[in-house]
Amino acid sequence: MSHSDFKPFISPSQNLREFTFRAVFIGAILGIVFAASSVYLALKVGMTVSASIPIAVLSITLFRILGRSTILENNIVQTTGSAGESIAFGVATTMPVFLLLGMEMEIMSIMWMALLGGILGVLMMIPLRQGLIVKEHGKLTYPEGTACADVLIVGEEGGTNAKTVFLGFGIGALYKFLNVGLKLWAEIPTRMLKFFKGASVSAEITPELLGVGYIIGPKVAANMMAGGSLAYLILIPVIKIFGENLDTIMFPATTLIRDMTPNMVRNAYVLYIGAGAVATGGIISLIKSFPTIISAFRRGFRTFLDSRAGKVDKSAILRTDRDLPMPVVVFGSLGLVIAIWLAPVLHINAISAVLIVLFGFFFVTVSSRITGEIGSSSNPISGMTVATLLITCLLFLAAGWTGVSFRAMALCTAAIVCIAASNGGTISQDLKTGFLVGATPRLQQISIMIGVISSALIIGLIVIALNNAYTTVVPAQHPDYTASSIDNAQTQVGPDGKTYRIHFVTEQTGNVLVGKYLIDDSNHIKYLIDPGIAGVVSEVDGKPVTKLDSPKARLFSLIIDGILTQKLPWGLVLIGVFLALVMELVGVSSLPFAVGLYLPLSSSAPIMAGGVIRALVDKRRKASESEAEFSPGVLMSSGFIAGAAIMGVLLAGLTGFGYDQAINLSSYLGHLAEADWFALIPFAIIMYALYRIGTSKANNK
Repeated sequence: MSHSDFKPFISPSQNLREFTFRAVFIGAILGIVFAASSVYLALKVGMTVSASIPIAVLSITLFRILGRSTILENNIVQTTGSAGESIAFGVATTMPVFLLLGMEMEIMSIMWMALLGGILGVLMMIPLRQGLIVKEHGKLTYPEGTACADVLIVGEEGGTNAKTVFLGFGIGALYKFLNVGLKLWAEIPTRMLKFFKGASVSAEITPELLGVGYIIGPKVAANMMAGGSLAYLILIPVIKIFGENLDTIMFPATTLIRDMTPNMVRNAYVLYIGAGAVATGGIISLIKSFPTIISAFRRGFRTFLDSRAGKVDKSAILRTDRDLPMPVVVFGSLGLVIAIWLAPVLHINAISAVLIVLFGFFFVTVSSRITGEIGSSSNPISGMTVATLLITCLLFLAAGWTGVSFRAMALCTAAIVCIAASNGGTISQDLKTGFLVGATPRLQQISIMIGVISSALIIGLIVIALNNAYTTVVPAQHPDYTASSIDNAQTQVGPDGKTYRIHFVTEQTGNVLVGKYLIDDSNHIKYLIDPGIAGVVSEVDGKPVTKLDSPKARLFSLIIDGILTQKLPWGLVLIGVFLALVMELVGVSSLPFAVGLYLPLSSSAPIMAGGVIRALVDKRRKASESEAEFSPGVLMSSGFIAGAAIMGVLLAGLTGFGYDQAINLSSYLGHLAEADWFALIPFAIIMYALYRIGTSKANNK
């Protein structure tokens, strides 16, 4: 069906309640909730899942309690709320790079970048809506947006599966509390394979990762599992076997290979291989999309010129065709350039500010088009961020801008573009939903602006709280290193009760890695402050400690540091590059494979479990692809993710305030609390629950 023949669910001539205070307020609150869960998920595994459908389901249910709503009000709720998840991805995958560059994450910097990037995504999408959403109707499907419209229409006609989302939320939160809060069973069962030197298997058996696996499906999950298996069952053992008799330390490690654990080998060598593979996979995804990119860019530019030339009769514009006026886009973009340039916390010069807006428009176009074809889950935002970083860093290198301040500037440039592209893809899905149900685009654009602002104000607090909760302070002896300068004379009390000065190392010196340290009065290092996000310390006093791996942040850090310091171990990176190319040659999508290679195997294993359940459910249900987007299993999985992630954030807050030991009940179970086999029992229970919900006929209406 062409766009000219299409009739939305609500006629353009009808004027229902739409942009109401309660709709925007509930949307903003739900957006913050899903922003928190998405930040947690992105920091753990480097990905998020679309929040629009669960927010739409929750909106329908809440309004049945608060009073009857219209379908257009429910659409405003999901539009406002979806901004939280899209901003969360950009923030959680870029802001931890500051830690990896030996700097602090500053709350005002995070807030400004989230705000400016989010608004940039909205502004750039306004002139593209007519070309991509309306004129391409029937060609660009926008799968999540179409599924969300189906949910809203079903809800309007009297049906909803909100109880499934709430059930998943409750199970996910309870499981997380019993596991991580009360510590009644091991979170990451691990087994060293004694018959195979250096090999190990592990699984982080959590509801959120199980839910992610179910949503992304068996094919992508299997690709990720293959990457993780390559890392832990092939590459790490190979490095251990061939490095066993080496008496010299092999760059970039600072420890002999024979003294390394599998995770230490991964951090020292395999991460660089994974970085090369992820960067290559992202760029390949981008190259495959070039015809789409060029087409979308031309159409968007043509639409912009037509609007400026006044070729459209505004008096004849239907309610469902009213966008925010073009002067808002033009002057808003100019205002963003000035705001980015002059914002003191960003330290961005005028050249970078202009680059941000240019890259922003280009990649929002790319993001919207790709999302329309293959959905948000497969949208290579990371590849776009990598491309932005590569171009920016190479320009900086050519200009001789290689100091620490320019590394931060390159990061800020890519971060704002990443947030804009992520938000642009999400807005596209929202506008598609609005197009199908008969919403007013101008009101959707305003509501997502509000969602951007509300989520941006809180998201920095969440990221910093999570980092502080999992930060560990461990002894670090480097007698040959003497700090030459002290940064702002900041102090902190060490584990021994003494007060030390804080020192930031922004360039590796000998065995002293980039990071944050406590030094004594003689300027010698006494302790390493290992961040909770992307930290390198895996155990303290013989006990494992939890860290949020933040794989995408590690990748971006390697690109910035590697290009501007020219110290990247290119041999390892090139191994990853050619691994990705080999995967493409044999017909395997390299990006999910590379992400699996980059992540710990413990993350890929439960994702694979979710993918297997999805395959079994789909085989039994035999549902169409569009029905599967809002099937009971997907809604249950969304609940798993939201419930477990929100509980994870709350427990992280308790840890930050020192209450984690007060609720530790592991001693009552004795050795059972540490037994790997015992931990698999509760995980098997929630796997079975997901399968039963997914195949239940009562829920398939």
